[in-house]
Parts: sequence; C-alpha cells; structure tokens
Amino acid sequence: MPYNSVFAPDLFKGETHVVTGGGSGIGRCIAHELSSLGAEVALVGRNVEKLETVAAEIAEDGGTASIHSCDIREEDSVAEAVANIITQHGRIDGLVNNAGGQFPADIRDMKVKGWRAVVDNNLTGGFIFAKQTYLQWMEANGGSIVNIIADIWGGWPGWAHSGAARAGMLSFTESAACEWAESGVRVNAVAPGWVGSAVIDTYPDHLRERMRGWREKVPMKRFASVAEISAPVVFLLTPGASFITGTCIRADGGLPNARPWRDLAPVRNGERYNGFHRDEPSVLID
Repeated sequence: MPYNSVFAPDLFKGETHVVTGGGSGIGRCIAHELSSLGAEVALVGRNVEKLETVAAEIAEDGGTASIHSCDIREEDSVAEAVANIITQHGRIDGLVNNAGGQFPADIRDMKVKGWRAVVDNNLTGGFIFAKQTYLQWMEANGGSIVNIIADIWGGWPGWAHSGAARAGMLSFTESAACEWAESGVRVNAVAPGWVGSAVIDTYPDHLRERMRGWREKVPMKRFASVAEISAPVVFLLTPGASFITGTCIRADGGLPNARPWRDLAPVRNGERYNGFHRDEPSVLID
C-alpha cells in the first residue's frame, strides 16, 4: 500500500527536496510523502544507519532517495553536504529544516552546555542549512524552505532552551522571507503540537506517564499523527502556496486556544488523518 497523500500524484516530479533529520519521526514521514509525489529526496542526518533504513524504504516503494551524513551545527559540514546534493541531483527545489532535538530540564537546573547544544540543534543548524542552500542554489534559482518549529506560544516551561531556539527560528523565518523574496525564495514554518510518533516511546517512563493526560488539554482531545504534520509542510512546498511566505502554520489541535475558564467538551466528530503507510505510532497516541 503506497503513501495516501491528499496531494496530486507527480506534483513534484523532476524536483529535488532536502529533508534534514529525515531518519525518523516527522522527517521520515515528510520524506516518504515527498517521494510518493514524485520528488527525489535527499535525506540528511548524523545517524547514517537510520538514513539508510529510510532510503531503503523509499526505494522499496518505488522512489529515489540519497543519504548525506552531516552535522548541521558545523558550516563546513553543511556546505559539503549541500554541494554533494547539488552534484548528485542537479538542483534543490525545497528544503525542510526538520532536524533538532531537546531534553526536559527546568531553567534553574539547566547547564550552559546543555542550553548551547539545544540552541545549536534547533536554531543555529537551521540557519546554517538554509544559508548554504540559498548561497549554493536558491539565490540563483529560487525555491522554498520550510522550517519545523514547535508549539512555543506562551513559552515552553520545562524546555525553555528549545522554546527559545524555536522562537528564534520563527523570527529567522520571517526575516529570511523578506530578504530572500527578491530571489524567488519563499520561507515559511510549521509548528507541530503534540505528535504521537514512535519517538515518544523512547522517553523516560515518568515523562510518558505524564504525557498520557496531555491530550485532555487539547481542544481536539488527541495527539497528531505524523502525516498531519507532513501535509502542511508539503502544501507550503507546492505551487499553490506561491504567494505565501514569512508565515507559520500551526498544526496543534488548537492547544494554544484552550483557556482555563472554558472546559473542554468531548469531541464528537473528526477523524485522525494518517496517510503514512509505514507509520508506527506511539502507544500513547490513543
């Protein structure tokens, strides 16, 4: 069974799209959907084994994916990876800045080393990859960049380092959208809420136990599937989004709109969309 995308077949035929952090979770799903729509996909990450697994999956499904080992925090490494992608594929039409990561910690207990590591992963790395992609290809040829941030509205207590980095990435998105419009480059962001990907199952037991109750705080009363995050990312890469730049699509089930004075009623209608045929969601998703 192929990926069941809501978008037209062959939408990206003849194009190349880069997905950082493409070896797992949301990035893996995005890579599969782009491939199912005809794109050649360049998978970028530090774990070559994970990238090879996803590339093999895409090949089994009839697509084409290359792998590029890269530390997005190091500009020389990124510059080399971007050059290799252009050499191998001949072009870069879209970049999905998805790579990142964080760990839970209260501000009072946070070490400067940990702060810098998370900021480098979630802000500096995205800046470097976008910059190198722009300089080496998109400045002369145009293109689209989508930065994956997070549900940062109102702060992110317990993950202040990641919240600050991803808020910075939103501001970077808005700035780059203005500066790079003259080159025909659109820059947007997607902010996922709580996603029921398999990554959750790697979290410590105490954190996963807390997360069981989180869905009750979401107006839609559930976690998202990875496909529900991939779809808005893919939309922003399409010609249909050709006049959209500098914006952010929230994919969070209305979480920031919940208010303490309004009790959340049970949800009567609405089905989760999951077009990703290879998805292995967390046991916490339902």
